[in-house]
Amino acid sequence: MEKVTVHSGNLRAIGYDSRLRTLQVDLENGVTLEYSGVGEELWRRFRHASSAWSFYRDQIEEEYTSRRVSSKPSSGQNPLDQLFRKS
Repeated sequence: MEKVTVHSGNLRAIGYDSRLRTLQVDLENGVTLEYSGVGEELWRRFRHASSAWSFYRDQIEEEYTSRRVSSKPSSGQNPLDQLFRKS
């Protein structure tokens, strides 16, 4: 699936597979979400929206169920380690 880079809200890239009717959304935090059953017209409108983040929140996130397909690799550290490490 080819993706288009987007800089809107928490979106970083979006992609669509017309054969499978699936939409993938890459978020700023490294998570990739996939939405099934998305039509080409919605994809076209999303891709050309003046505010992709608002369109995503209103037309996709609230209307379709997502499935997490990937996330940013873990650094192997607990995020709290930096807060409570010994000096």
